Amino acid sequence: MLLSNLESVPGHTILRQIDVVYGSTVRSKHVGRDLLAGLKNIVGGELTAYTELLEESRQEAMSRMIEKAQSMGANAVVGIRFSTSNIAQGASELFVYGTAVVVEANTQKLPDPFPAQG
Repeated sequence: MLLSNLESVPGHTILRQIDVVYGSTVRSKHVGRDLLAGLKNIVGGELTAYTELLEESRQEAMSRMIEKAQSMGANAVVGIRFSTSNIAQGASELFVYGTAVVVEANTQKLPDPFPAQG
């Protein structure tokens, strides 16, 4: 599955636009993570527990979006965007969306910058 935050996939032609696809996940904070994050706020620095939580959330939401696109017959998703929102106290949603499309690689090759010298 090709993924692009652009409106196209470089080096490919969009043959068919299918539909909007999305994936989401809702995650809550862990009490232990909150305590450690509170301590880290005092001394400063990256809150690695939350960084890891967000990375896991992004991956899960992306996987769900890709699954939907594949089930529709797409081989690429373009215009990918991420969004987050608070759902409840201590719980957030990570939402990813884009347009499922069918693309084909361009067959035009670039000229060889180092042609054989003979």
